[in-house]
Amino acid sequence: MALFVIASCQLMVVLDITIVNIALPHIQSSLDFSTTSLSWVVNAYTLTFGGLLLLGGRAGDILGRRRVFIFGVLLFVLASLLGGFAQNSGQLLGARALQGVGGAIASPTSLALISTTFREGPERNRAFGVFAAVSAGGGAIGLLAGGMLVEWLNWRWVLFVNVPIGLLIVLATPRWIRESERHPGRFDITGAVTSTAGMVLLVYGFIRAAQEGWRDALTLASFAGAVVLLVAFILIERRSRQPITPLHMFADRNRAGTYGIMLCLAAAIFGMFFFLTLFVQNVLGFSPLAAGLAFLPVSAVIAVGAGLASHFLPVYGPKPFMVLGAILAAAGLAWLTLTDVHSTYAGSVLGPMLVFSLGMGMEFVSLTLMALSDVPTPETGAASGLLNATQQVGGSLGLSILVTMYGTASTNEADKQVPDFLRQAAPAERLRFERTGQLPRPWSDEILTAGVSAAFIVAAIFTAVAAVIALLVIQVRPSDLERLKGGAGPGPM
Repeated sequence: MALFVIASCQLMVVLDITIVNIALPHIQSSLDFSTTSLSWVVNAYTLTFGGLLLLGGRAGDILGRRRVFIFGVLLFVLASLLGGFAQNSGQLLGARALQGVGGAIASPTSLALISTTFREGPERNRAFGVFAAVSAGGGAIGLLAGGMLVEWLNWRWVLFVNVPIGLLIVLATPRWIRESERHPGRFDITGAVTSTAGMVLLVYGFIRAAQEGWRDALTLASFAGAVVLLVAFILIERRSRQPITPLHMFADRNRAGTYGIMLCLAAAIFGMFFFLTLFVQNVLGFSPLAAGLAFLPVSAVIAVGAGLASHFLPVYGPKPFMVLGAILAAAGLAWLTLTDVHSTYAGSVLGPMLVFSLGMGMEFVSLTLMALSDVPTPETGAASGLLNATQQVGGSLGLSILVTMYGTASTNEADKQVPDFLRQAAPAERLRFERTGQLPRPWSDEILTAGVSAAFIVAAIFTAVAAVIALLVIQVRPSDLERLKGGAGPGPM
């Protein structure tokens, strides 16, 4: 039951990243977002989530993990309620950012609770397998749930749905989860602020570049500000007695490699969900519910990959699954680059999506286990927060880079499509284009597809880099395999 409560919280937090994705076309028309600025509906959540995860993990270590867990869930519920009632884009983005704060408090605490609740060996391996499957598969479940809510109710319910779920988690937690030991320490607020602000500026710079170009003054200023803040963050962490980011964790090559792999893979999976959601609804013409059902196989195959990895980890260790998982993900994304306006779901989307999902299922179990292996109990919150932070920061940064590639490719395609449209358009269509700047179908489909294909090329490169890191950096010793079997093999993994 403790695992069920913990996994339910993680499902709610991860699900919220993608449950909104399925509603993006409706949010765009309701609150007047452009396609590039629409990514802020995702990034406003993931940036505060990723930027404050380490602070959330530290709060659990210092104040008690169950207490902090409950507070994070309650804050998430409040933000979801505010977001559901949002009347303009600013209110929605503010609520999404507050949701990220709540998720940043609850999520690392939930992962740390697994480390301290279950014994090392097969029991913890299974718990990590469930947690990883929920983390990876929650995205696809969110798309299905979002599709049903948008189809049967409206887009606001993708936020309202968190309220009853969160309240049930809060009620169940005191009964099934015991409070952890509190460890003395202090909060590194300066480190949290500089890291989060630096990442916000970096992501904004990429999205601004997609809209205004790389020579735009505000684009360049955003990148410069990001560099200054992130360098300041590193200097603060090096001098702090109790840093929000324990830099010594990067001294272990396996753990450092794990964080690098997670950074790359998160960029790919965020991009896959974001762009395929737009493609199946805007080009293939799927309804929100049909789009949600289209992504349902992703959850099943991710669970299969996670189950295989969990079962064979004690025999082969995590490295083979890290390498093979990244290769499968790269192959799936490379296959998706072939999509065009004549593609079908069965012929061009389902196959590569399943290949990608199998690889990601293998990856998330292996990465979770590797990142938290042999971490001292007082630092489990920080270690789990760092893993989640690399996932969310990698997703936000990667999505912003992919949006930039989408913007560049779609702009180039628009330069080709506009003259063709003007030659064939009726006077009423030309007038509408002059007023809105938006091309009708099929010209708009060509533009969106060109941008999506370009984004998938870069996403495939991200996963290929992850495979190289897994192959060259990760090392597994016989003692590590003993520990996975429940033995007492010494030394960090």
